[in-house]
Amino acid sequence: MLTFVVLGLLFLPQTVSRTSPVKCATSEPIPILHKYFQSGELTIAGIISQIYILYDPIKFERHPYQELIDDFMLLTQNYQHVLALVFAVKEINDNPQILPNITLGFDIYNHYFNPQFTSLAASKVLSTHDKFIPNYKCDVENNLVTVIGGPNSNIIGHIATILGIYKFPQLIYASASETNNKAEDAFFHWMFPNGAHQYRGILQLLLHFRWTWIGVLYLDVDSSKIFVQNVLSTFADNGICFGFIRTIPDIGFSNQLHEMAEKACEVINITMESKANAVIFHGDFQAMLNLRILLRFSQFEDVPVKMKVWIMTADVDFTSIPVQRSWDIHFIHGSVTLAVSSKEVAGFQEFLQMRNPTLEKEDGFLWDFWQKVFDCLLPSSDEDKRDGNNCTGEEKLESLPGSVFEMRMTAHSYSIYNAIYAVAHALHAMYSSISKCRTVMNGNRWKDQNKKSWQLPHFLRSTPFNNSAGDEVSFDLNGELVAGFDIINWVTFTNQSFLRAKVGRIDPQAHSENLFTISEDAIIWPSRFNQAHPLSVCNDNCLPGYHKTKKEGKPFCCYDCHPCPDGKIANQKDMDSCFQCPESHYPNINRDFCLPKTITFLSYEEPLGIGLAIAALSLSFSTALVLGTFMKHHKTPIVKANNQSLSYTLLVSLLLSFLCAFLFIGRPNVVTCLIRQTTFGIIFSVAVSCMLAKTITVILAFMATKPGSKMRKWMGRKVTASIVLSCFLIQVTLCSIWLATSPPFPEFDMHSAISETIVQCNEGSDVMFYCVLGFMGFLATVSFTVAFLARNLPDSFQETKSITFSMLLFCSVWLSFFPTHLSTKGKYMVAVEIFSILASSAGLLGCIFFPKCYIILLRPDLNKKAHLIKRIC
Repeated sequence: MLTFVVLGLLFLPQTVSRTSPVKCATSEPIPILHKYFQSGELTIAGIISQIYILYDPIKFERHPYQELIDDFMLLTQNYQHVLALVFAVKEINDNPQILPNITLGFDIYNHYFNPQFTSLAASKVLSTHDKFIPNYKCDVENNLVTVIGGPNSNIIGHIATILGIYKFPQLIYASASETNNKAEDAFFHWMFPNGAHQYRGILQLLLHFRWTWIGVLYLDVDSSKIFVQNVLSTFADNGICFGFIRTIPDIGFSNQLHEMAEKACEVINITMESKANAVIFHGDFQAMLNLRILLRFSQFEDVPVKMKVWIMTADVDFTSIPVQRSWDIHFIHGSVTLAVSSKEVAGFQEFLQMRNPTLEKEDGFLWDFWQKVFDCLLPSSDEDKRDGNNCTGEEKLESLPGSVFEMRMTAHSYSIYNAIYAVAHALHAMYSSISKCRTVMNGNRWKDQNKKSWQLPHFLRSTPFNNSAGDEVSFDLNGELVAGFDIINWVTFTNQSFLRAKVGRIDPQAHSENLFTISEDAIIWPSRFNQAHPLSVCNDNCLPGYHKTKKEGKPFCCYDCHPCPDGKIANQKDMDSCFQCPESHYPNINRDFCLPKTITFLSYEEPLGIGLAIAALSLSFSTALVLGTFMKHHKTPIVKANNQSLSYTLLVSLLLSFLCAFLFIGRPNVVTCLIRQTTFGIIFSVAVSCMLAKTITVILAFMATKPGSKMRKWMGRKVTASIVLSCFLIQVTLCSIWLATSPPFPEFDMHSAISETIVQCNEGSDVMFYCVLGFMGFLATVSFTVAFLARNLPDSFQETKSITFSMLLFCSVWLSFFPTHLSTKGKYMVAVEIFSILASSAGLLGCIFFPKCYIILLRPDLNKKAHLIKRIC
């Protein structure tokens, strides 16, 4: 209701003509105590704030002015905004290159961060100075050309409601708000880059430092609500989770401090207990004031305050009131915040040093500012306050700590400075354009300039310039400043001062890969982290060798860590899944990187290969000795007794079987893979078929000794040769089919062993391989069966018993070969086959020939025909 009352008082009926020679009215409904005016032909209005009002809810028990201003707090840093405007106007008036023969003035009003006073200030700039009749001016000078507003975006609508009607361009040094009014947008110019660039930069900052679990505190204002509703979802899409999102209480009604304290303690408890070490703080210019009060409340409630990495948006700046002068500012130490790109302006600090309240009578901001920052009373103060510490006017602003007042131009002040110059250059361009068409002049003064203010936005957006600091200033088609953001690292000192160190930049005009740049080594982190890179994650990172698994009911940034499965690795922290090593590599024991696999095969350089080679050579040599012994004593009865040629064939096949073991040792190649299994199969088939022929020869010899036996005709070498030859041909046929259809070939086995690449022979066709072994097994089984059945026949030198035992040993070896062969891999599988070859061949050699060699060499008395006949009989 009060809003409507105030607006009714502001906009009185306009019944007097602007050219009528009447005395201007002087009354105004609510006085604005803090203002600063300097006359000029063209006036730039400033609706800014240095004062924050505490007020009670309106009860209509007192005059509206008394109820609106219950008490106020002076934001000492904001006085620099006023001085930046004054300094820029002074420079332009002293510069003959810009607006020659035209003097700029200014009319600055404090809006108290309050809608009512904002509307009042907007009406006053339309009135004659010190007269309150909106839309009426008595003098011919002080023609309003533009309005500078800020530093809060939420006041823009109140300015536009009034000034938008007159099409005055408005330059706002705050982030763009959602006006949704295209007609008004044409007259808005934002001394602030597009906010989307800022939020992309913050996202890149979070991703750069891998801060995936963050907190968000924001002031309950429109710009912050838009940020929470529209921007945070894009952060989540890029892997950012939020430990908390909370509003902080605003300073409003002074009788609600108790409720604000309770809410503050609740918010600070959530903030400090959260594992989020990085906290985005979003709000308007004075939000820092609220944050400091919030942290102050926590001290009274004994809530431990942890150092956080505050990430503040460019709207936020350091603000304080005099009562906060002694409050600790260490909470912002190490924070990483954003600010509109700025540079130091030459001469500004010297201008600040010249301020003196005894000389600057028109400066309505300076009086209260001086008394507050120096804690003294100026001579014209009320007599009842004269007993205090008096100000001399000679106090130095540079003696104040940075938390009270900064001598370096801040980013917001830099925006105001550029705004004034932007208006001046646009006016200069506009007047230059007009002079080419038509000029109405009187004493070098423009008569029609106040009719051309609606043209100024066009020139503002089309007149780029370089300021005195060397920066180019220009606006885009939407009226937003074309600029970037500085990334600021705050460093605090014990004397309540601080340093804003530029450690990076967000440059929207650069290529996408250069949008975000930062010097991580230059950053000073909060002391709690001992200058280590702070972590801000829901839980500890998964170390290399582990992968993330989702926790049920928790955000995706909260997870458990599980070891990688066999054969897979994770070579970075926080990997979503493990990945397989290349086939030529295998995971190390920690499963965090891949090692090259060693190429392995049964070689002559390792003990196993050497042992098998020595065994094969030894048995080959033994077989050669046996063969030599038999050939030397070929006329003795024991050699002749059981088919001499068959014995030689068997000995040769055993010699070759021992030697074929060398085909299995060494690195496999095309030739060895082709011949080793077929050679082994053919040789062993001959050896086993010789055993079968020997057994049948014994049986036939026994049967032929019976009277009238017809078996005599089967006696002789033809039968044994037929048996051996037929078995040989069958095995050769099988091997030929095998080699013709699917021959063996060398290959690399990457999968059987984790840490090794096995060079082996692929048998090509497993069916043919087992057919060859099966035929050999069939011969062995028949030979063993026949020998077993004939084991008790009276033969010479226990031949049938030797054959039976040897075949039993042979079959046992090869029956155990199959399960062992199938359960081993790589070189050990080859070793099993070599061992089987050597063991079975050695069994035949030992069982069949060693007893005969014993008789030939050691018992020649038994190697006689009489003894042979005696045993048969």
